[in-house]
Amino acid sequence: MLSRVAARVYWTARYLERVENTARLLSVFNSLLLDLPSGVNLGWYNLVIINGSEEGFERRYKVRNERNVLRFMIADVNNTSSIVNMIHWVKENLRTSRDVLPSETWELINELNMFVRENITAGINKGSRHEFLDHIVRACQQIVGLMVGVMSRDAGWHFLQLGRNIERADMTTRFLDAGAAMIMNEADSPNRDQIVWNNVLSSASAIQAYLRETGSEVSGSDVVEFLVENSQFPRSLKYCLHRVKSCIDELPRNKQLSVTAGSVLEFSLKTIDYNKLGQELRDYLNDLQVRICELHDEISENWFAV
Repeated sequence: MLSRVAARVYWTARYLERVENTARLLSVFNSLLLDLPSGVNLGWYNLVIINGSEEGFERRYKVRNERNVLRFMIADVNNTSSIVNMIHWVKENLRTSRDVLPSETWELINELNMFVRENITAGINKGSRHEFLDHIVRACQQIVGLMVGVMSRDAGWHFLQLGRNIERADMTTRFLDAGAAMIMNEADSPNRDQIVWNNVLSSASAIQAYLRETGSEVSGSDVVEFLVENSQFPRSLKYCLHRVKSCIDELPRNKQLSVTAGSVLEFSLKTIDYNKLGQELRDYLNDLQVRICELHDEISENWFAV
């Protein structure tokens, strides 16, 4: 497979996963506003911090309010990580990779693009925000399901899986970071911790799997341990990073990358202390994000450099 084709397939998976997870993250905050007791000052700007987009936001907006954060993350064409921009890049990568990826995905991403652009106000306003974000999540899952159902398990498939799982691992760290930030930044209130961690599980569609695995009520340490270490849930860090290493092992010229991927997986499992879910958890998640980013850089250098 040519380097440029491999890069497009890899980035198609990353952008598509990022679109879905950004919609999930926004939906979590939206639900929290409804669930937390009145008087709790939940900060939407935390989402900008979690995504590492403070500089871009500050250049565009003077007020850190709900409307500006949502406009920045959903509709702002000057924000490279906004949903409209990421859908654009999924389209561009699909358009130039239609000999590798299923042709039907082109039609589906065009439908999603039209839906988002025609209903973008619904995503910013409160009244229909949930339906708007839920539509995006379902549309992304439809595209992924199509790929899973019809693609040959060749190099193109492994690059697709590699992109999806490295992006998914990164986003799981951000879901956990969102929970830790809310616990640290908001004053204690009745059922606050349970509400926050329940929404973190919801963001990863993990409530049912969590309850089946633990058989207990939602608690911060159990939720974090589940999303870090569970080996069967497809959004846990262990599952995603293990899949990343497996995909690398299936591709050529993989020796050093396999070692790096193994070290990131080992770091994710052996470094965390589940009794410390404050700043210690956020530091751990930040270090892990840096290591995932470095792994991505090695992948690009090894397979995508022309």
